Amino acid sequence: MESTRQAKIARLLQKELSEIFRRQTAKTQGVIVSVSAVRVSPDLSIARAYLSIFPSDKAEALIESINNSAREIRYELAKVVRYQLRKTPELSFFIDDSLDYIENIDNLLK
Repeated sequence: MESTRQAKIARLLQKELSEIFRRQTAKTQGVIVSVSAVRVSPDLSIARAYLSIFPSDKAEALIESINNSAREIRYELAKVVRYQLRKTPELSFFIDDSLDYIENIDNLLK
């Protein structure tokens, strides 16, 4: 069960990570990255961010690139949230394929 503090920190991280990815994807034409959810561990040391990437055929390569640059993203995030959080959690990124799953179900129902 997620505590109130975990939920608040997750919302803060989701908002700021979305802004970081918005600035970075403005440079890359045709790829949209959105942060669909962030889950924070009970000790607030690890954050798992779930990313929705469009178009989905570039998702695997992009998520690997994002995970390789997780330290730089954490540094950017720490600069933004330094007054709200004492310690910025370690970041790990995962693909959120729920939109693809929903689209597949819609196609099956048609």
